[in-house]
Amino acid sequence: MNNEFQQKLQHLIDEALKEDIGSGDHSTLSSISSEEEGRAVLKIKQDGILAGVDVAKAIFEYKEPGCSFEAFKNDGEPMYAGEKAFEVAAHEHTILQCERLVLNCMQRMSGIATLTRQYTDKLKGYKTRLLDTRKTTPNFRLLEKEAVRIGGGVNHRFGLYDMIMLKDNHIDYAGGIENAINKAYDYVQQNQLDIKIEVETRSIEDVKKVLEIGVGKVFRVMLDNYTPAQITEALQLLDGKFETEASGGINLGTIESYAATGVDYVSVGGLIHQARSLDLSLKAVL
Repeated sequence: MNNEFQQKLQHLIDEALKEDIGSGDHSTLSSISSEEEGRAVLKIKQDGILAGVDVAKAIFEYKEPGCSFEAFKNDGEPMYAGEKAFEVAAHEHTILQCERLVLNCMQRMSGIATLTRQYTDKLKGYKTRLLDTRKTTPNFRLLEKEAVRIGGGVNHRFGLYDMIMLKDNHIDYAGGIENAINKAYDYVQQNQLDIKIEVETRSIEDVKKVLEIGVGKVFRVMLDNYTPAQITEALQLLDGKFETEASGGINLGTIESYAATGVDYVSVGGLIHQARSLDLSLKAVL
């Protein structure tokens, strides 16, 4: 975890625990002494790709820096029902107050990582790489995108601030693809921003227009809702002058046909919004 990720994760953990604990964990406060120490294990109940072990460790250590955390499996490894992912030793109050946050994160992340791995397995043997999108859960994007990375995908831009992506509505509001590109390029130059420009195209005519005015301004061309045959035609025109991304309705059944065109990336929003959480449980060790 780099420093920026750690800072964002600490903020996420802090806000999530405040949301859950509120004025106090009265179930725990009423029944268990604050001095009691205990152990718990994370039990795997469903096959898939494990994700969120490092996040779980960070959650427990945020609540109790002196706790002991032993990982039996690592993020990105296949997991099978009946296995154990980790064991934590801490005050019982810590374990009980962190339990649901740990499970919510790991179950969601493991579901995303598992689906991502199914997609990336389809891309073996091709140069095409898999991108995620901004179709994420508000305030949980950090860990959803981390789960994609763990599953073998590549993170697209994190938000609206770290890349310019001129999509259909930007282009229409700007008065066309040429105006949108030129305005975006001038904006980057005038503000001395270290960000790249990607532009969405909806037709071969759009591709030709980008070739006319976008060289040296645009770094990636999105080919949105193209068939594989149209992708092939567009790639021949673009001739390696830009990175390329296929997007729009691509799924497990069609992704190989897009990869076969030689496009650099395919983006799939469903990696996150169609993933199903996997079954995990945290159980006390007595």
